[in-house]
Amino acid sequence: MPPKKKKEVEKPPLILGRLGTSLKIGIVGLPNVGKSTFFNVLTKSEASAENFPFCTIDPNESRVPVPDERWEFLCKYHKPASKVPAFLSVVDIAGLVKGANEGQGLGNAFLSHISGCDAIFHMTRAFDDAEVVHVEGDVNPVRDLEIIQEELRLKDVEHLTKRLAELEKVYSRGGEKKYKLEFETLSKIKTLLVDEKKPVRDGEWGGKEIEVLNEHLFLTSKPQIYLVNLSEKDYIRKKNKWLMKIKTWVTENDSSAILIPFSGAFELKLAEMADDAERKAYLEEQYKDSVGSALSKIVVTGFKCLGLQYFFTAGADEVKAWTIKTGFLAPQAAGRIHTDFEKGFIMAEVMKFSDFKELGSESAVKSAGKYRQQGRNYIVEDGDIIFFKFNTPSQPKKK
Repeated sequence: MPPKKKKEVEKPPLILGRLGTSLKIGIVGLPNVGKSTFFNVLTKSEASAENFPFCTIDPNESRVPVPDERWEFLCKYHKPASKVPAFLSVVDIAGLVKGANEGQGLGNAFLSHISGCDAIFHMTRAFDDAEVVHVEGDVNPVRDLEIIQEELRLKDVEHLTKRLAELEKVYSRGGEKKYKLEFETLSKIKTLLVDEKKPVRDGEWGGKEIEVLNEHLFLTSKPQIYLVNLSEKDYIRKKNKWLMKIKTWVTENDSSAILIPFSGAFELKLAEMADDAERKAYLEEQYKDSVGSALSKIVVTGFKCLGLQYFFTAGADEVKAWTIKTGFLAPQAAGRIHTDFEKGFIMAEVMKFSDFKELGSESAVKSAGKYRQQGRNYIVEDGDIIFFKFNTPSQPKKK
């Protein structure tokens, strides 16, 4: 009888962007659009938020807990000694100005800070305030969006042109075939970036092309979430003369992106209150709960924009959300806990959170036949509750 063929483990699809789970999202925009105020509220820190351009020079970075009712439920249920949520790493990057790609303002340094991030909170200002200087002289968020996008595109063109010139020597004239794929991929990017003046993320890329793109990590390949900073008054009444114009621009120029209106002034007012109880009472009394903070939505959207999700391990000792890339297989997820879990992976025992909450206990989930044993090819889903079984890898014998 012929031996059984070893079942191949499926490989997850290639993803545009850096690999791994230690990914960051940067807050980008012109000076004085509210980036540092937003960062301070988001992270409850005190980054400089002065009213003049370039007050943030070195990027401030902080980890923000990702709000999740499922994690809170598991903590209340298990009452663990240790509670660890998922975190979003956020970077406050100084304001870009027109000409940044040529070094205007502190352009080159700021663009390199964006290069170190994996997605962008693109913030634009839609509020008038005579006391807050606008670097372009007046408030026009659509123009501001175009300035930032053009600076990122021009920086990519600079990098692309330099690399294509190098490839021209070694591939086109030198005939070194190993550069064929890179040359062809970058030539395709040139058509998009230079001829059509579109961002890299607008292109359609195959698996091999994505490998090339991930070596270069173009600024315009990074996904963006558009944050529109409104006055407190406009946010509460849900009206602003610029909102439809901004939405139209985003639809035309970055159709898959998400747009989130918020108010830095309103969020700051809530942040300065003593605790959640005071905030809740204020919102109920003033607005009958018709208005609320947009921060949770922004953080969750930012986390998903990075292509991240998490699974839970839960018990009396600890409830923890383990961050993984979307599409991770069970052994890869196990490796987030410890490399030995991945090397010696046997199986993943999985409960869906919805089943656990509905049925009330692990034993009830098992009795209902919804406690699954999954193998190497199982693609972990967001919010899975998992217990991994593994063999401890044998230690090499001492000589």
